[in-house]
Amino acid sequence: MEARARVVAVEGAHAWVEVSEQPGGCGRCDEPGGCRSLKLSGLFRDPQQRFRLPNHIGARPGDSVRVCMSDGAPLRAALASYGLGALLTVCGGGLAALLGGGGDAWVLGGALGGLALAALVNRTLMRSRRWRGGLQMTVAGDAPSCTAGGAHG
Repeated sequence: MEARARVVAVEGAHAWVEVSEQPGGCGRCDEPGGCRSLKLSGLFRDPQQRFRLPNHIGARPGDSVRVCMSDGAPLRAALASYGLGALLTVCGGGLAALLGGGGDAWVLGGALGGLALAALVNRTLMRSRRWRGGLQMTVAGDAPSCTAGGAHG
């Protein structure tokens, strides 16, 4: 996953970059039949346009660069954040219903226990350098793709 950006400032070994293109979607937002999901998401919150990233390429203010992230990183982060919580909440409630006789209090307790377990797992993942490293965005040269631009990560 990549997006065009312009370097707006450099602080030591980091560059502040401003994303100059709208990421994501199929590109049919304004066409008939397009879902307009990117436009709807903008109603609730403006997407962050500036990022402080490691400047491995020595970019300077005004340089055009690419912001790169491995293709599976957003999906992995979403699954860990939302999918794991939903899955363990349902599993915890279901297990409590089977073992506790199906009373509402048991199901609620099991669901909350599953949700707490998901929060613990996510907290552990965020402390893992390897996990966070897989989610890192990097600055690459203004090549056609991040792999050709020499992104570091």
